[in-house]
Amino acid sequence: MEEQKSIKMSALGFYLPEKVVTNDDLAKIVETSDEWIYSHTGIKQRRYANEEEKASDLAIKAIKNMDVDLSEIDAIIVATATPDYYGFPSTACIISEKMQLKNVNIAFDIVAGCTGFIYALENARALICASSAKKVLVVGTEILSKVVDFEDRNTCVLFADGAGCALVEKSNNKFNSILGVEKAGSEKLYIDNKSHIKMDGRAVYNFAVKRIVETILKLVEKNSLNLKDIDHIVSHQANIRILQAAAKRLKIRSDKFFSNVDQVANTSAASIPVALASLNNMNKLKEGDKIILVGFGAGLTYGGAYLEWKK
Repeated sequence: MEEQKSIKMSALGFYLPEKVVTNDDLAKIVETSDEWIYSHTGIKQRRYANEEEKASDLAIKAIKNMDVDLSEIDAIIVATATPDYYGFPSTACIISEKMQLKNVNIAFDIVAGCTGFIYALENARALICASSAKKVLVVGTEILSKVVDFEDRNTCVLFADGAGCALVEKSNNKFNSILGVEKAGSEKLYIDNKSHIKMDGRAVYNFAVKRIVETILKLVEKNSLNLKDIDHIVSHQANIRILQAAAKRLKIRSDKFFSNVDQVANTSAASIPVALASLNNMNKLKEGDKIILVGFGAGLTYGGAYLEWKK
């Protein structure tokens, strides 16, 4: 019998905090306006967690929104830049303990910025193909509202909170990924020693557009496809201008890129799973759909994955 060497996402879930913060709300505390934010980013509103909530709490609520048998999960990988604690225990371990997931024997965090979910998916694939796990819970969860500098109007308007997750298991479906990093760009986007996000906006914009286009083209070629064969591109939701610029360079319609950045803003490692789960909840994912996931972020990391949809 041929060995299973691929994976699928058999369930998706996401959670966004209840507190809605509009551009007008931010204009009351920093020198900005709804018109400026929307025209420069495409963002209209974002969600913030309450003071007591941690990244693990958002993740647990997202997991509970999935229709899965939690007793079958034997590994958890959490992508986050805002863990419950900057050290041990890992947020993955905390989730496992809080949810009493007794069959989990592998649990760890990944810090790869906004590309974290892509990195986590590839780690899940490796665990499953090595027979180290059968069903892996892959989570992206962030509380970025606690690390933004509300005196910096160029960054505080961008980031928000949320969590998304996928149950990953073996499959005959095609799945492959590309991971990368520009080590020389580590100072372009990072969290400083005051726990504030610092970003060189122009440099990150140029990096993001370039790497999105390159990654998509490499995945299309790797899978012997054409761009017209791709049904959905689910990118990290950072800025609508980045997605529009990437679509223009690829010479495809901008609506090929799914976007919910206007409603959720930039939720870093949670961005891609939240977007994918939202697309699924809208009944826009059909059996056999060809999907590209693509991320970029602090590090500077980037990466993408190709999959054919099958639950």
